[in-house]
Amino acid sequence: MQVGGVDGLERNGKEAKMGNGRTAKRCELLLRLLALALTLVAAILVGVDKQSAIVPIELVASLPPLNVPVSAKWHYLSAFVYLMVTNIIACSYAALSMLLTFTSTGENIILGSMILVLDTLMVALLFSGTGAATAIGLIGYHGNSHLRWGKVCYVFGKFCGQVAASIVVSVIGAVAFILLVVFSALRLHEKSK
Repeated sequence: MQVGGVDGLERNGKEAKMGNGRTAKRCELLLRLLALALTLVAAILVGVDKQSAIVPIELVASLPPLNVPVSAKWHYLSAFVYLMVTNIIACSYAALSMLLTFTSTGENIILGSMILVLDTLMVALLFSGTGAATAIGLIGYHGNSHLRWGKVCYVFGKFCGQVAASIVVSVIGAVAFILLVVFSALRLHEKSK
């Protein structure tokens, strides 16, 4: 009688663990899909960002200003190029890791450890890209009087707004990767017990 009871407990324990494993795998896939979508949107927002404007330039105070057409494009500033590249890398990695997570059995600790390390790398990569773009964006928004760099976001408001939106979406994508790091670390810790 006890053996049947123990067997029943083990079977119920395995079923409960298997159910939690499926839920955990679904949650991880959902987070990876979210990270993929957010980094894709952030890359697209930067990649299509451009704006043209007419800027009056005063050469001599006694003459009327000269209207000069100028444009702002994402590839004019290396920080915005870096933001786009980091989001493309993170998006590509999210797609690959989602495929690996979906096709793996979940028992491979080496694959889990590798994904944990790469998830952590994506967090660092995304935060470095958003940090660089934020620094340049703040200079564009506030200017720098010590270097005589004027504000440009009053002229290119749409451009600056779109870069800011891309930065915010990219940060949210980095947070999704942080949740994946925590989630993966907890799963690896449970497997190692």
